[in-house]
Order: sequence, then C-alpha cells, then structure tokens
Amino acid sequence: MIEWLIFIPACFALNLAFGPNNLLSLTHGARGGISLAVQAGTGRILAFVPMIVASALGLGLLLAASATVFNAVKIIGAFYLIWLGIRILLSAAATPPSNAQAQGLNVRHAFRQECLVALSNPKAILIFAAFFPQFVVVDQYWMSYALLGAVFLALELIAILIYAAVGRYAARVAASRLPWFQRVAGAGMIAFGCLLLFSPQPSRSN
Repeated sequence: MIEWLIFIPACFALNLAFGPNNLLSLTHGARGGISLAVQAGTGRILAFVPMIVASALGLGLLLAASATVFNAVKIIGAFYLIWLGIRILLSAAATPPSNAQAQGLNVRHAFRQECLVALSNPKAILIFAAFFPQFVVVDQYWMSYALLGAVFLALELIAILIYAAVGRYAARVAASRLPWFQRVAGAGMIAFGCLLLFSPQPSRSN
C-alpha cells in the first residue's frame, strides 16, 4: 500500500520548491493573469508525463550513470535558461511601466516556455527516479507508479495556481513596478541557468 500520508506532503514540498518553472508561473501570473499562467503551466505538466514514464523505465539511472549524457542535457538546458532570462530582461527594458500590463502575453509562447524549461533540467527526471521508488509497491509496480505520477501532477497544478496567484497579486499591488519585477525574474532565470551549468553530476548510489 502506498504511504500517502508521507508521500503527499513530501511531494507537495517538491512541487512548491522555488525553481525555474515556478519562477515562470510567477512571471506569467504577473504579466498575463492567473488563467494564462495556468494554461501555460499545462506545458510543464505535459512535459513531466514522459519524464515520469522514462523514470519508471529506468532512464533516470542512465542520466545518473553517464557523465556524457547528463552533461549534454545539462549544458543545453542551462544555456536555454540563460537565454530565456536575457529575453525577459530585454522585454522589461523595452516595455514602459505604463504599458507593462497592457502588453499582455501570448498563451502559446508562455506554454512553450513552460514545456521547454521543464525539459531543460535533467535533474527533474532524476527526482522522479529517486523519489518515486521509495513509495512504489513492488508487486504493483506500474499501477503504483502511475498513481504516484498522477498525484504529483495534480499537486504540480496546485503549485502553478499558487505561484500564478502570488504573481498576479504582486502585479496589482505594484503595477507600475512590473518591469522591475520582470528584471528580477530575468536575473533569477539566468541564475538558475548558471547553477545548472555548474552543478555536479549526481553520484551513483552503491
């Protein structure tokens, strides 16, 4: 039996952890509103589905074991985050404060950003590969893995909603400072990219 009383709070803590995707939800909520941020967040959800399947198949172990594969994915992901951060900074610089909210945000573009950011971090699949097996029922492996994945995705959607709401609230309270908020978000995305670029490969467990 899956230990839900342990899994759910531990999982939700992972969902709420501040990272590149949650920073995007915060930014999208501020610029486009809660509805747009949640719609964009489905890109993250859809990206996580094959990653969960891959971890169930053991591909997470390949990332942990192969320095070449891990570093290749890591470098591509890191440079994408840095590029995205620069784009956000340039967008903030080009948008006058009075037009910041009126400019809006394209849903398809925001959706694509969420999806690519989710796929850009090799550590995401390693989280699934390391965290889920602790709660998997061995004699019901695929069913329990699917249930764990479904609960994770549901909690992830709640986290998206929370960050989007916080971003929207912050934008309403200080609408004239939205370009400043975007600059902080852009700098944060660049910082996440640098942290990913210089992060070590996870060591194999004995």
